[in-house]
Amino acid sequence: MKAAVYLSTLGCRLNEAELVSWTGALEARGHQVVPRVQDANLIVLNTCAVTQEASRKSRKLAGSLHRKNPNARLVVTGCMAELEPDRAAALAGVDLVVSNMAKDELVDRVLEKLDLQAMPEMATEPDSAHPYAEPSDPPHASGPLLQLGKRSTPRSRAFIKVQDGCRNHCSYCVVTIARGEERSSSIANLVDEINALHEKGYKEAVLTGVHLGGYGHDLDTDLSALVHSLLRETSIERLRLSSLEPWDLPKNFSELWQSPRLMPHLHLPLQSGSDTVLRRMSRRCFTDEFRELVATLRADVPNLNITTDLIVGFPGETEYEFSESLEYVQEIGFGHMHIFGFSPREGTRAEKLSGRIDGPTIRERSRAMHRVAARMKQTHMSRYLGTRRSVLWEAGRLGSNGQTSYQGYTDNYLRVVAQGDGLDNTISEATLMTIEGTPAERFVASVHRS
Repeated sequence: MKAAVYLSTLGCRLNEAELVSWTGALEARGHQVVPRVQDANLIVLNTCAVTQEASRKSRKLAGSLHRKNPNARLVVTGCMAELEPDRAAALAGVDLVVSNMAKDELVDRVLEKLDLQAMPEMATEPDSAHPYAEPSDPPHASGPLLQLGKRSTPRSRAFIKVQDGCRNHCSYCVVTIARGEERSSSIANLVDEINALHEKGYKEAVLTGVHLGGYGHDLDTDLSALVHSLLRETSIERLRLSSLEPWDLPKNFSELWQSPRLMPHLHLPLQSGSDTVLRRMSRRCFTDEFRELVATLRADVPNLNITTDLIVGFPGETEYEFSESLEYVQEIGFGHMHIFGFSPREGTRAEKLSGRIDGPTIRERSRAMHRVAARMKQTHMSRYLGTRRSVLWEAGRLGSNGQTSYQGYTDNYLRVVAQGDGLDNTISEATLMTIEGTPAERFVASVHRS
């Protein structure tokens, strides 16, 4: 039987990378990935559990997908399914729960257990299907995970899972429990994967993992060696790094950016600007080290955009410690911040810490931090007004005025919109003319055609 498969995810980039991998495996086995849930006879949902809210949204999304297509077989995997397998299996319409440890064999396991097989010669053409689709915007993840913006369009940006698992054991993070021990893909396999995606038309590959900086720990290699190999042995136009813990960057790491194909953007999770809070979080980088690292990177990498994650209301966070965080993030000056109110997760050490902050206080601190973040982003974007940057354009949308509007991202990950024709999945220079949105969201640009 040929399966029409709808793939859905929420949460982190690693979840998105897994969807890209499953798409290739399904197509190679003769199945089709469809962009509408109503057209599917098989639904695969990759869930998130980085916060209690993410788990709730995962369960809600599973129910929504089942209601939209109650006749389709429903498979649930991901961190919520890993941490709450019985609860996931009891959700309406769920036929199969696949653990995180079995994700690499998910396609084979699903097709076998649900008796959905097809001959390879029935495979769709490479450009005939959307690689994945989502019915709603996913929540952002914190800690070592990051969702860099909303989903990208077909054949433009591919998320590449280079490793899984984490050994850091930050006190608030449930992902270490959900994802298990560190496991890395070989450099040779990753070279082949990116070359295959490039042949299908992808212009950018985003390297992602639960603990990206730990890549190669189990293979006697490291992230620098991987990036050097990918720059040497692939010709994809853009390589981008996902979230990296600040303590994972080795000396001379900035030399990687001597290649213009490595995009000048780094997401370095800070989590707090107070050293006493960082100690309770079991973080391995404190404010002085972070400050020095950022200064070195900015000196070495022109136009580098540094973004971060920050948690407010961590157990025991005093008004003084929160004020330290407010002052510190302004000193650093981030291009963007993902801000999260502390959410206790069962099984983490932070769940048992005393000094739990009440909800109203967390919400007020979150609002104050968001105001600071909005001002920093406005300041950061203002530096680029009138400048010319390289933009990867995604699919366009026809407006009521009859003109097509395209969204894209600059090399240093600034969101851009422009009007034009035929920009789909192309890279071109654009002048950033004005800033649109309150708070600042994106640039309106003028496109330069070669």
